[in-house]
Amino acid sequence: MAWITKNSGGMKIERRESPWVDPEVRSEIEAALSRYPTKRAATMPALHAVQDKHGWIPYQAIEEIAAIVETSPAEVMDTATFYEEYFLQPRGKYTVWVCQSISCEIMDSDGVMHAVEEKLGIGPGETTEDGKFTLMHVECIGACGGAPCGLVNHKLVENLTPGNVGGILDGLE
Repeated sequence: MAWITKNSGGMKIERRESPWVDPEVRSEIEAALSRYPTKRAATMPALHAVQDKHGWIPYQAIEEIAAIVETSPAEVMDTATFYEEYFLQPRGKYTVWVCQSISCEIMDSDGVMHAVEEKLGIGPGETTEDGKFTLMHVECIGACGGAPCGLVNHKLVENLTPGNVGGILDGLE
């Protein structure tokens, strides 16, 4: 995946009075700092800490993380936009990832993705109007023996078919 590019030079960052990196998140980030040779090296765990707490990473949090890991907000943003696992916009309660690796593709991951799109009425990268589901492609989740597979939030779901994926999604409602 390529970096997300946009004209952000004049972008106005929405701010709230309370920090996104609250004491609980800060404590988690500070615990991670001791595992790395530099503070900057803890950028990914810091992003995960914010996203795990809030479900996404607001731009204000990017600045707050940058201050903690002693780097620029641009470097934190580079990391957040390089990896598919970080969300810079609110996402649904359930993030549904459909693997598109060669093993899954051979086993009809395209059919699975189409069935999910039909069921939810959204495409990859979109969130349902009710805020319940966000649909994503993922390159490979390393579960080729259960292809085609996917993730619902962090839970592995194997042996998906266009016929069984609707029932799996219904079980989440």
